[in-house]
Amino acid sequence: YWLYGHQFLLPIPDIDHTQYMLMLGGNPLASNGSIMTVPDVRKRLKALQARGGKLVVVDPRRTETAAIADEHLSIRPSGDAAFLLAMVHVLLNESLARPGHLQALLQDLDALTAAVAPFSPEATAAQSGIDAATTRRLTRELAQAESGVCYGRMGVSTQVNGVVCQWAIQVINILTGNLDKAGGALVTHPAIDLVKTGLIGPGHVGAWHSRVRQAPEFGGELPVSVLAEEILTPGRGQIRAMVTSCGNPVLSTPNGRQLDQALSQLDFMVSVDFYINETTRHAHVILPPTCFVEHDHYDLVFMHFAVRNVARYSPAILAKPDGALHDWEIYAGLAKRYAQHAWALERGGTTQRLKGMLTRSAMSRLRPDQLLALGLRKGAYPLRMKQLRAAPQGIDLGPLRPGLAQSLGKKGRAIPLLPAAIARELPMLALTLPDATPDPDALTLIGRRDVRSNNSWMHNSERLVSGKARCVLWMHPDDAARRGLADGQTVQITSRVGQIAAPVFITADIRPGVVSLPHGWGHGRQGVKLGVAAQHAGVSLNDLTDDQLTDRLSGNAALNSLSVHVAALDEAA
Repeated sequence: YWLYGHQFLLPIPDIDHTQYMLMLGGNPLASNGSIMTVPDVRKRLKALQARGGKLVVVDPRRTETAAIADEHLSIRPSGDAAFLLAMVHVLLNESLARPGHLQALLQDLDALTAAVAPFSPEATAAQSGIDAATTRRLTRELAQAESGVCYGRMGVSTQVNGVVCQWAIQVINILTGNLDKAGGALVTHPAIDLVKTGLIGPGHVGAWHSRVRQAPEFGGELPVSVLAEEILTPGRGQIRAMVTSCGNPVLSTPNGRQLDQALSQLDFMVSVDFYINETTRHAHVILPPTCFVEHDHYDLVFMHFAVRNVARYSPAILAKPDGALHDWEIYAGLAKRYAQHAWALERGGTTQRLKGMLTRSAMSRLRPDQLLALGLRKGAYPLRMKQLRAAPQGIDLGPLRPGLAQSLGKKGRAIPLLPAAIARELPMLALTLPDATPDPDALTLIGRRDVRSNNSWMHNSERLVSGKARCVLWMHPDDAARRGLADGQTVQITSRVGQIAAPVFITADIRPGVVSLPHGWGHGRQGVKLGVAAQHAGVSLNDLTDDQLTDRLSGNAALNSLSVHVAALDEAA
């Protein structure tokens, strides 16, 4: 949004053509890509290596992706910002910056050089845990590669410097000339372009703020870190009613026990969901939609993040049962009823509100496939619904291709390398470089994903939870020995907001001083009706994560890099 003017202009790694891929905080072999829709990612990464390319993974844990990488660097949790800023420093101070065709669009290059001056590889090594020589070598390798891309996902996003990390990744791709370049980072050209059609607006940030802690909105949404306090804190604007849609925030948001308590105090709650889970058990009304084999499907969002331009429509396999409603029918019904009671609350004059009412009425009468047909007609490809229906395997629209620079140039838009909010943040970040660990007995907790356990709903499938237990705490042998712990022993994990108990799994595949617990578990709460999941309940990582530990710029929860204490359960008692 700050750099390219639209929240959905997100350049995607051109994984099929790159010669050098630097990946931070991402594990696509388990997640199948995140903001990078990438089928058969193992094959694609192996192909990168087979053509002489290099894959470097930076992660505190030896993930499934790190295990097949050419090089794995075990970074300190939350050291990513320091490491990435050091790379920017090297690019600018060793004359490695060659933005190429982007040069004419760039602003603030001198200001950027001054802003990253404190972040030399030597100054940041203690905080990142990566020595200066390695940082310089990797930066030179990326800059000198025929094509390359820097890519970072959840591990660098859900931490206290998440916004700075994602900004720095874009700057690295810009300075190395890999943005908008084949084999680098490219924007997609989907069959239905949400940007060009205006179906999703450019976005905005800080147009208004949350009631209690004044956290900024982005695109009309507040960070979930403020949700519980907005329910629990009395006063004008207090949330007293809520609708949840196929989500489980009690398990997926920070300080889940606090949110659990907050939901129980709502005056009214509606949940659109199949299950009575940890969140929907608080609902006064549950509206179950049809399941995935009973409705058609087309990925609007994920096609914007795909590593190749494709289009695929999946028709329903089974007929909708009598009396059942598709999710879009439920949402249309809720919107209609809400609009009838909220006329006076809508902004704008009478004409504008009437127009909105008529638009909602018309849209609620169109099925998704009819809307899809309209969208295709406005797209850049000669593609129609008849063709999509005849090709259930999907239609290949070609590889990613350059076009962002040309598009920005036509709009007369520049790329501001140093947005004002980042310029204000970097001096404060520089003050933390003389890093110290205030509590030598503390460990740093990070999350993780498993290929069969991406989210909480997957735990209610016998096939997906079979085999060895996955809700275990990874710990390095040195940390286990220091605490006298044995593999499989139950330990108590304590943070500022709570404590849980889990078996420990001792492994050298994690950095010393770091422990890891998967998210999405914790199905032992009273009132939950998930028969299979209850037999593999596990514990919730988010009963430890802290709703007050957030990214200063966005207010997003720092779900990684949490300070915890770990002890044998009998000792803790």
